Amino acid sequence: MKLLFDQNISFRLIKAIASFFPQARSVKDLKLVDSSDIEIWRYAKDNHFTIVTFDSDFFDLNTLYGSPPKIIWLKTGNMTTSSLVQLFDEQQDLIKEFIENKEGDFLMLSSNTR
Repeated sequence: MKLLFDQNISFRLIKAIASFFPQARSVKDLKLVDSSDIEIWRYAKDNHFTIVTFDSDFFDLNTLYGSPPKIIWLKTGNMTTSSLVQLFDEQQDLIKEFIENKEGDFLMLSSNTR
């Protein structure tokens, strides 16, 4: 499961979920920090990543251009990194099913997803 985390998501989360999402990367890891959203979106599409973001911009890009890439939109509000790790741990089956399924362009995870 190749997850690409947007730049406003802590590297600590990516490290903490590596045991169940070992191919998780951040835009920083891939030297995409100064890239536009469309450049990141194209990179994810070309390299088979699912984008994980707090930002609605990637959802908007998928509305315009379609999928892939798929988008996981975090609508959690202010959560600690440890709470986000717990959310990803609890929802890993749902996330994996979403990525593997041909249907659906985006998945919204919220603190109410639990």
